[in-house]
Amino acid sequence: MPQFRRPPLTWLGLLPFMIFVTLFLILPTVHIVIGAFQDRSGAFTLQNIRDLNTGTIPSSYWISVKISAASAALGCLIGFAMAAAVTFGAVPRWIKAPLTTFSGVASNFAGVPLAFAFLATFGPVGLITVFLRNNFGIVLARDLGFNILSFWGLTITYLFFQIPLMILIIIPALEGLRREWREAAEVLGATATQYWRMIALPILFPSLLGTFALLFANAFGAVATAIALTGSALNIVPIQLFAQIRGDVLGNPNLGYAMAFGMIVVTAIANVVYIWLRIRAERWLK
Repeated sequence: MPQFRRPPLTWLGLLPFMIFVTLFLILPTVHIVIGAFQDRSGAFTLQNIRDLNTGTIPSSYWISVKISAASAALGCLIGFAMAAAVTFGAVPRWIKAPLTTFSGVASNFAGVPLAFAFLATFGPVGLITVFLRNNFGIVLARDLGFNILSFWGLTITYLFFQIPLMILIIIPALEGLRREWREAAEVLGATATQYWRMIALPILFPSLLGTFALLFANAFGAVATAIALTGSALNIVPIQLFAQIRGDVLGNPNLGYAMAFGMIVVTAIANVVYIWLRIRAERWLK
């Protein structure tokens, strides 16, 4: 008679995490996917998926894609420059530890607190808005065409967590560039520009492209920040989704599930691209 083998007690440490993931990630995702293919009576239907191509829903997806792409691109550019500066000694080395610590905190700072912080800074009566108006006579909306409740306003807000996330991810990739590669290039007469263009950037390209995909997914799935900051002023997917599932008379929860399902598909594709490219990049950096 085979003896029952008890699982090691170390697995008990994972139990709270597994319960948390099941309750707040797996089960809600399954509920959303099932609801996207049901009507109000619970019968199977594809009408919710077809309705994603009606009304203002396609334009809301397109605006969300553009905001995600813009914030991801700017986050990659700015974050890469900052990471390269602290990695290769362009700035004092003691700045690296505070920068990475701050990046670890800021990359997870989103939602209502982030929206309130930017409204308090760049809103109609925000700190910077009032300062420029009272001291220089500059009105952001009139003179610079900047409105925090607009496309670029939300994009800049997203940069607060996009840039730190880029820094955290790209610093290990930059540290993986071997000094021997640069020395060999210099011995062969290559300039710094040629080294970066012909050696460093091709090696880093999978990491850069993969991080862009991750930042895109990160921005596309940022729901709380968008709702808290713009409300109904900007036609993006999270706003449309909230309007469908909040229980209004004209709302359609199952259409909201279909919109959420579409967001899951987009973010899942971006994350798969990131994982695949990261695996390819690690081959060079081992």
